[in-house]
Amino acid sequence: MILAGSLVVWLENEWPTLLAARRAALPPGGDPDPAIVITTSPVGGTVVDDTLARDEPPMAGLRGQVVAVTEREYRDWTKPHPDPDHLLHVNHWSWVKTAVPAARRQEFARHPLGAGEIFWLHRTGTTGCGVERRFCHLWKWNGRAASLIQPFIDEPVRRL
Repeated sequence: MILAGSLVVWLENEWPTLLAARRAALPPGGDPDPAIVITTSPVGGTVVDDTLARDEPPMAGLRGQVVAVTEREYRDWTKPHPDPDHLLHVNHWSWVKTAVPAARRQEFARHPLGAGEIFWLHRTGTTGCGVERRFCHLWKWNGRAASLIQPFIDEPVRRL
């Protein structure tokens, strides 16, 4: 639910604006209709495939332009096929971290959990459209349903 909803919102609301900005600033050799590489979890890959299989805009118009891969697959591909300036592709990521480290749980102490509840972090963002955008949303999971606790949490950026 989290990944599917996020993808639909991104495709319908954010992607057209990001694509227009990319096209306006496109350097020579840049693709005005880049591949969209979505890095996600294996479950997220199924969500992407199912979402794109819908025969409705904007998903139907993007079939063949979007591929979902794991972060490892993305890194393994970009090492021998670098595109550091994102001339040919845009990278959008969306995945849920279900095992939030203890150090991070302390940050969220102001959001008490009930019995049997745990924190989830939905990490999402896009690079390749001029400005890198990254977001993190805090959810809680009770074993049956996820509930949004706090959207748009700042996270430090660690460069590899």
